[in-house]
Amino acid sequence: MNAATKAPAARGRRRSGAARRRLRAAIIIGTRPEAIKLAPVVQELRDRDMETVVIGTGQHRDLVDPVLRLFGLALDHDLKIMQPDSSLNAVLTLAIERVGAILARLEPGAVVVQGDTTSALGGALAAFNCGIPVAHVEAGLRSHNLALPFPEEMHRRVISIVSRWHFAPTRHAAAELRSEHAPGRIVVTGNTVVDAVRFILGSRPKGSSLPDQPPAPYILATAHRRESWGTPIRNIALGLRDVLAERPDLSVVFATHPNPKAHGPVKQVLGGEPRARLVGPMEYDAFLAILRGAVLAVTDSGGVQEEGPTLGVPVLVTRSVTERPEGLEAGAVRMVGTGRASIRRAIGALLDDPAERSRMGRVGRRVYGDGTAARRIADTLVSDLEADRAVKRGAKLPEAPFLS
Repeated sequence: MNAATKAPAARGRRRSGAARRRLRAAIIIGTRPEAIKLAPVVQELRDRDMETVVIGTGQHRDLVDPVLRLFGLALDHDLKIMQPDSSLNAVLTLAIERVGAILARLEPGAVVVQGDTTSALGGALAAFNCGIPVAHVEAGLRSHNLALPFPEEMHRRVISIVSRWHFAPTRHAAAELRSEHAPGRIVVTGNTVVDAVRFILGSRPKGSSLPDQPPAPYILATAHRRESWGTPIRNIALGLRDVLAERPDLSVVFATHPNPKAHGPVKQVLGGEPRARLVGPMEYDAFLAILRGAVLAVTDSGGVQEEGPTLGVPVLVTRSVTERPEGLEAGAVRMVGTGRASIRRAIGALLDDPAERSRMGRVGRRVYGDGTAARRIADTLVSDLEADRAVKRGAKLPEAPFLS
């Protein structure tokens, strides 16, 4: 049993020589992908008896709660930063202010953020200003173009500057961080999305199916990124409509985003198509079941670029650049851009080549790890925080321990 397990809870009291509180971490969650990828980390930290406080920024609150429930989790604090028609600047300002205020009260030993959202950046900057070390899950993703994706590429670069722990999902991501001379510790962990997918699918009863499972064969499509708004999303929908016109046995399930700039063009193009099913955000277990049954996926989503290969589903990416080159290098993912004709041709070629679809599915299953990423993250955090405690017992933490 380690020191973290032996230490009694001492909530509400400052550490002293006589009584020490458990190690404490604050987990910042704002969006559905963050909830998916951080839920396994929360589970692992709590299994080690670390006091783990889940802070929701409220960036996508209605999408976060259902995901957390699948893992038996809930938010401990909801900061409710979203206001009608909030600008990027307004959301970031509120995230820094409100996360900072609660961190000042909680005094955690570490703040854990994931990915590259406004919530992740706000949480990291708030922690930095409070002198609390930052752990960045899914660190090291780079497109090397600040406009693609916007604003996420800037977010993740800045988070790397202020992080003590860089939990890189792949060796490629770790190499990107080393090339930038990122301060702190770089650990290759695998991607926690694999942990999440395995947990969710393992929780479903064997042989269970969805009541509205579409008949095979079908394509699963998504499109939501800011750089895809307007003509690109319309072209994606038009390319899919062209494929449906050519193949009467095929159907499309298009999982649309709540933002009207994302779902509006899709509805205009595919809303009247009898073999196109337009659905809003699904429960995550339902989404995985639909994805697993698809003949292929067409997406601009970073998450689907990971989930598809993990499930053995070929993925066509409707972007011009990706920060996840591992799938491309393995041959599990193909870039097809956002041209109507190129999308139609790429889908048609893959549909006509079952051997290639099988090969893509086979090579993708281990691209993003073995499903134990959260365990590696928790092991590192607990070990390092216990070491910090042993060295600094009875002393006040310096303002920026990760810069020392």
